[in-house]
Amino acid sequence: MPQEFNSQICAPFFSVGSDRDLGLGSTLQELSMCRFQVEISSTAKEVVRFFEKYPLLPGAILLEEGKFIGMLSRKHLLEFLIRPYGPELLSRELLGVIYSYARTTILLLPDTVPILTAMQLSLRRSPELLAEPIVVQTAPDTYRLLEVQELNIASWQIRGIEAQVRYERSQAKMIQNDKMANLGRLVDGVVHEILDPVGFIWGNLTYVSKYSQDLLKLIGVYEEILSEDSQKVRQIKEDIEFDFIEQDLSQTLTSIRHGAERLKKLVASLQNFCYIDEVYSKPADLHACIDSIVLLINSRIKGEIEISKSYGHLPPICCFMGQLNQVLMNIFSQAVDALLNESVRHKFQPESINTTRKPRIEVTTEIISQPSINLNAPDSRWVSIRIADNGPGMSQELQQQIIESFSVQKRADKETSLAVSYQIITARHGGKLNLRSELGVGTEFEILLPLV
Repeated sequence: MPQEFNSQICAPFFSVGSDRDLGLGSTLQELSMCRFQVEISSTAKEVVRFFEKYPLLPGAILLEEGKFIGMLSRKHLLEFLIRPYGPELLSRELLGVIYSYARTTILLLPDTVPILTAMQLSLRRSPELLAEPIVVQTAPDTYRLLEVQELNIASWQIRGIEAQVRYERSQAKMIQNDKMANLGRLVDGVVHEILDPVGFIWGNLTYVSKYSQDLLKLIGVYEEILSEDSQKVRQIKEDIEFDFIEQDLSQTLTSIRHGAERLKKLVASLQNFCYIDEVYSKPADLHACIDSIVLLINSRIKGEIEISKSYGHLPPICCFMGQLNQVLMNIFSQAVDALLNESVRHKFQPESINTTRKPRIEVTTEIISQPSINLNAPDSRWVSIRIADNGPGMSQELQQQIIESFSVQKRADKETSLAVSYQIITARHGGKLNLRSELGVGTEFEILLPLV
């Protein structure tokens, strides 16, 4: 009949780790550990029986009159058993004697040590000690054992989180760099677009000032000789061409108003393009976003490309407006580059290019429905933004290269503006980015955003 366990030895206690997600600052307190403290006056055979009953028990915390003196791992105790006369010695000796034979260096850490720091300290141990459990002090006289495997898993989880954080930071930096690169290419044209309305304003303000002074002069003369002969008044009206001023003043003020309005739109478009997104998405007017991008690229097309817009009825869409503007800029730039390159080729090879059609970009927005994956669920509704050009189109090989660049492996090798756009649409907005192209017909990009 099996002998009962020594009542002086408390059964092991396995603590459950924290249910919070691990982070870069997580400590050993958040990991699962084992508490099994044994006085060295106990028999070694009794401890072996506990190891047999609890297969997950990594070792025992050794106490001498309640004071911590060390740790005996399952591994070292089993190694002791396979020695010559080991089982006989184990059956009759106290645990203190066995510990004097199997004593090894231990790694003792407070539970406030970060997990990544504990992992570094664990790896610095001698190779024969790498699998030994770590002793964690949770209170002044309380110690627990931490399995190295548990520490390894937690460390790899945190490393994965750290890598994800670094990746997201690099993505944000890359998006910002790409945005700045586009701004750099546009800045020259934008400056001219801004300077033109400024010229309208200042140039017309000069005339407005002169007209105002002349009118004030006329009013002053009227006040002086109101009751006298009006010949002098008529003369002044002729000198300053009062009739012309009366007609032109309204047109001048209208011109000033138009210039100021154009300047305001340009500045607003530039501000929208450079918008820094917050943590959460916000409702935005997609049509206003498209109009802003079209206004910005006008400096590049200079009337050579016709842009037509067919807008459907769209509600405000929750999105990261700054990043979505970047996507729109990337796609418009792709279309503009294709059309302008075709125009350049036409200048050198007029016979090989179809000259009957004018370069054109068509923008279409609408709400569409797509069948749901779940047959019992209603169709899903999406906001569709299609940007199509009538350029030379893409070959199947080029289309395949672009689609392959959307994969994580290709993005890691080389990030392109379209790959960044795909990442923003799919990962950040839960949408889709489709590409359709045919040689000699043109290319169409379709952005699909879920309507929630």
